Amino acid sequence: MSEKRRDKRNRILREGEYQRADGRYRYRYIDENGKEKWVYSWRLDKNDPTPRGKKQELSLREKEKQIQADLFDHIVTHGGDYSVIELVEKYISLKTGVNHNTRAGYKTVINILKKDPFGKQRIDKVRLSDAKAWLIKLQQVDGKGYSSIHSIRGVLRPAFQMAVDDDLLRKNPFGFELASVIVNDSVTREAITRKQERELLRFIKEDKHFCRYYDAIYILFHTGLRISEFCGLTVSDIEFGNQRIKVDHQLQRTTQMQYVIQEPKTESGIRYVPMSEEVAACFRRIIANRAMPDVEPMIDGHVGFLFLDKNERPMVALHWEKYLQHIVEKYNKIYRIQMPKVTPHVCRHTFCSNMAKSGMNPKTLQYIMGHADISVTLNVYTHVQFDDAQAEMLRLAKA
Repeated sequence: MSEKRRDKRNRILREGEYQRADGRYRYRYIDENGKEKWVYSWRLDKNDPTPRGKKQELSLREKEKQIQADLFDHIVTHGGDYSVIELVEKYISLKTGVNHNTRAGYKTVINILKKDPFGKQRIDKVRLSDAKAWLIKLQQVDGKGYSSIHSIRGVLRPAFQMAVDDDLLRKNPFGFELASVIVNDSVTREAITRKQERELLRFIKEDKHFCRYYDAIYILFHTGLRISEFCGLTVSDIEFGNQRIKVDHQLQRTTQMQYVIQEPKTESGIRYVPMSEEVAACFRRIIANRAMPDVEPMIDGHVGFLFLDKNERPMVALHWEKYLQHIVEKYNKIYRIQMPKVTPHVCRHTFCSNMAKSGMNPKTLQYIMGHADISVTLNVYTHVQFDDAQAEMLRLAKA
């Protein structure tokens, strides 16, 4: 009978275990694919002390226990040797048919992981606390905002869930509520008051430079159109006979400066938005004053865009964001009572709030806004102030 192998402390070594001359332990095993693999540790048992100057890690037999459990449950050991960035790249490669904004978001996450040591970490080494610590670091050290981190986690969580589903991992380390880990420092885009809206529109109309944008901004405040829908409008989309605006597409520009036409995100986005007489008058002036380009720009079969830039290309969201920014900056240099930040989305939210405060039926407002979920519309009804509640009580009392 052959003598059992022992370590330098005279302990019997199990099958696959071996102690090297430098004292480090090694365990040899065969993975699910029939390949020979090894793991190492400076400690054989969990009660062994870690040698001075060596990294604290699991003992060899603790690692063996994990390996045997993984093999029994058909979990691929070492997470298939995927790094975080390799896992994310695989996840992204399987996402087909996504729009350009989503693709741009994917590229941003990849670039972040390429520069960050976290991206090189092996996926089975990422614990729940590691995932949380990394997101906290993104906010507190790297200075990224809550919305950016929300988007980053929105890629990593399903990527790690794919690894769980593929039996590369047991648990998803990103399966936690983000708000429980980092501070939500995002600024809520609030509607402005009716008085502020009137003052801003009056200022624009009377300003010698910005008056050229009055009709367009009036439309944004009185239709609730998304800015990408507004930029995509063509002459044929304005149906004066039916007093309505046809909304069935949106115009966007990619980071590569390519113009693309896309359908609204959901079926609810395809709709007809009613026009008031004032809005219709704005559209008539816009069409009458529209400069005729040398060549009408055509984007995915659409021509006759209402707003063109100096290069005779359709205006996009960034144009109107900048116009509103400069308008508010000039307003605030003149007047003591300051105007809050106004963006195209603030215009849309202001319209929605005004309609809610006027008593418009929530389902009607949901249709006009193109909200797929009624809860998005109903949230606007929770933003009313005391004056709104008081006015509603008085109106009901007189009914």
